[in-house]
Amino acid sequence: MKAADLMTSFVVTVRPDATIEYAAQLMLQYRISGLPVTDSDGAVLGIVTESDLLRRAETGTDKRHARWVSLFIGPGRLAQEYVHTHARKVGEVMTERVFSVGPETPVTDLVALMETKHVKRVPVVDRERLVGIVSRADVMAVLVGLLAEKPAGAVTDGEIRHRILAEIDRQPWGARGTVDVTVTNGVVVLKGTIPDERERAALRVVAENVPDVKAVHDRLVWIDSVSGIVIPRP
Repeated sequence: MKAADLMTSFVVTVRPDATIEYAAQLMLQYRISGLPVTDSDGAVLGIVTESDLLRRAETGTDKRHARWVSLFIGPGRLAQEYVHTHARKVGEVMTERVFSVGPETPVTDLVALMETKHVKRVPVVDRERLVGIVSRADVMAVLVGLLAEKPAGAVTDGEIRHRILAEIDRQPWGARGTVDVTVTNGVVVLKGTIPDERERAALRVVAENVPDVKAVHDRLVWIDSVSGIVIPRP
């Protein structure tokens, strides 16, 4: 799956010379929390978000430092804060550093970018022009669609067991050598020993994710890998 598969092609944008009032009205009208700032050719110059408008002189939320604190902050930063809380144009308050992706960017890279850069939306740019935007809500919408998908046909008990064991084998934490699985009429029983209590929940999730599993029963025993003491299941 690529960015082009998730992105919203209709993007509400704003020009850098637009007023703060106009940008805020657009956010309220379209119920969005951020606007890409573009030039006349569609190139992304920055982004303005609700966070950029939280501290404003009009609402009395602008930063006010004690005089002695101002001495340590310095006039340059104080002047910058004044512009951000008093400016009337979008271009004066927008965030200029924008993290963008191309239409062919894999979703894995897109999500990693959202996580590492702590951004809620990522513009999609093709040939230096804005062609769409992907928000966290778009990723969530895809997730809901995938979770709602129904399996094509019934899965046998043998297939259920095979899928569970195969998934355990794929995971670096999987205790395949000490864990076994039995399946009867879609009911899974997890048996064996685990070296870490946290593996109990992970193994249960593995089983629950297989289609046609009706219930999962935990018969696992936690044996402390250091002391060798058998710890009862909570």
